[in-house]
Amino acid sequence: MSRNAKINMVLLVIVAALAVLPVALGLGDDEKEPFTGADAQAETAITEIKPDYEPWFSPLYEPPSGEIESALFALQAALGAGVLAYYFGLRKGRRQGAEIAQAQETSAEQSTDVEGARPETEQV
Repeated sequence: MSRNAKINMVLLVIVAALAVLPVALGLGDDEKEPFTGADAQAETAITEIKPDYEPWFSPLYEPPSGEIESALFALQAALGAGVLAYYFGLRKGRRQGAEIAQAQETSAEQSTDVEGARPETEQV
């Protein structure tokens, strides 16, 4: 197995552990909603500290349900991942294309040098 494959496997195991361990260990069992987002936790903390707090602004679009909000968030994450994958793929393709062009240029120069180095026949 190559070095990159080993690194990818280790990263995959780490990501899987980050996803499974909190559920397996029962983290958050004592809370009403154990795995809420940071926004919901911040809102709860603010209302506990200062109940009469008024937000500075309201959202432009309020999804009708939590499922739609989650779907929009997943769509946003998928689009971002797609843009990043396209960018890194484009960079790698350009780099490989430049390496191929350089290799072809080098081989063309070497073949020209070899042809020019042939000994000329003497004319009598």
